[in-house]
Amino acid sequence: MKMFRSISLLFFTALLVAACNNAPTTDNVKNREAKEAAYGDIIVHGGIGDASNLIPLLASDKPSHDIAGLIYNGLVKYDKNMNIVGDLAESWDISKSGLIITFHLRKGVLWHDGRPFTAADVLYTYQVTTDPKTPTAYAGDFLKVKKAELLDDYTFRVTYDKPFAPALISWGSSILPKHLLAGVDITRSPLTRHPVGTGPYKFKEWVAGQKIVLVSNHDYFEGRPYIDGYITRIIPDMATLFLELRSQGIDISGLSPLQFTRQTESKLFRDNFNKYRYLSFAYTYLGYNLKNPLFTDKRVRQAISYAINKEEIISGVLLGLGKPATGPYKPGTWAYNSNVKTYNFHPQKAKELLREAGWKDINGDGVLEKDGKPFVFELVTNQGNETRQKCAEIIQRQLADVGITVKIRILEWAAFVNDFITKRRFDAVIMGWTIPPDPDAYDVWHSSKTAPEELNFISYKNTEVDEMLERGRSTFDQQERKKYYDRFQEIIAEDQPYTFLYVPDALIIINSRFRGIEPAPIGLEYNFIKWYVPRDEQKFVMTQ
Repeated sequence: MKMFRSISLLFFTALLVAACNNAPTTDNVKNREAKEAAYGDIIVHGGIGDASNLIPLLASDKPSHDIAGLIYNGLVKYDKNMNIVGDLAESWDISKSGLIITFHLRKGVLWHDGRPFTAADVLYTYQVTTDPKTPTAYAGDFLKVKKAELLDDYTFRVTYDKPFAPALISWGSSILPKHLLAGVDITRSPLTRHPVGTGPYKFKEWVAGQKIVLVSNHDYFEGRPYIDGYITRIIPDMATLFLELRSQGIDISGLSPLQFTRQTESKLFRDNFNKYRYLSFAYTYLGYNLKNPLFTDKRVRQAISYAINKEEIISGVLLGLGKPATGPYKPGTWAYNSNVKTYNFHPQKAKELLREAGWKDINGDGVLEKDGKPFVFELVTNQGNETRQKCAEIIQRQLADVGITVKIRILEWAAFVNDFITKRRFDAVIMGWTIPPDPDAYDVWHSSKTAPEELNFISYKNTEVDEMLERGRSTFDQQERKKYYDRFQEIIAEDQPYTFLYVPDALIIINSRFRGIEPAPIGLEYNFIKWYVPRDEQKFVMTQ
């Protein structure tokens, strides 16, 4: 799953993408080919999970947003160095108070059906997002707007009654077409499965559980993408996906640590692929359903954190390709608090805390009991993610050593999200969040975000956390913001609503026929429309 909106990062200490093995440097990429970039070919992406909804306002999973990110635009976006730049907005003015933003929109932008994009689409997007009947996790930012108004067809103004630090980047949210959605129930719109945007790629086909096909938008306002087609193939099993990669039926994919370090070291992969490794903007966690009586006592959650050996997970499962997580921020970024309480592997401390919480092995069978009930819970995670499944197995073994029985359940992605996470039908879960560049974590951690479609699905509630999140997003001063987010991390570390496991390295492999890839602090795909394949290396032809 994924946090949809990212926030501005003013001072960023980046771990620049490090090219690994035979990955070319930026200069090599530019100099290696004397041939000019050519239009054509198709890139095939391999993914383990299908999309759920292609109206991004209604989706919270990464597969949906990965596709929607190619179809839609926001008013603003991040450039490769994490600076906010214009997208559908050509420019903007911000009042001295910071409370009024006036956006000057691009003229001549067309929706994929040929209709012109105007400020009316922006106003509609704001209105539908804040409509109480819209089941979205992303209304919070727009609810901070006091007034939204059209000054003319290409000028849109928003006024806030209080300082709101993420105000500008919140308008990076996908803008929706008013002419296709106004006056209808958005949840029943055909656009949920056949989207129409302004972005570099147009929707062509979605075969559920198999593939999603996009074609390039030749009229895109930033220029026609060089690659004519983008296909996501849904392959839930990592082993099968890897076989497809080896046979070159897949062009771009994430790799498991074992695949990255060993299984792609053959001549076949060195000759046909480039690999990239960098510390990702993401973390993996063990989250607890806090409405389950097993997990209401924070001493129990702390005990579980002490009982889990993160270093074993990082060395044994990630093969060293990652770092321990201590909270919801990426190490090295300005908001990261390195001084929070940590939970180094300490099984004896775990047993002491469990005993204090009333859990004891009464009958000598090795399983703790309380009020006549054994400590047994189900741990769910998604199919196709071998790393998470191995983590679950290690956690199962380590918790058994302190008297807790864990039953592992692996679920197909769509069922995992829609039937278990959204409906709160789980005891504990192994999942991951994308870390946005800015520390505003309101949508995931605030107590107001626990409704069925919201992102605080563990039902965490802490009044001081609410206050810190509210204050953090209500000041423009970075030093002041850091004080609030430091305290937020301290409380989270004490409460342990998640056991934060690790920040993994991103391990990406891309067929070497694709050129123009320039690693940057933001990642790899920020300039995807500039990727290309030299004409004599092109493999496929996309029909419009």
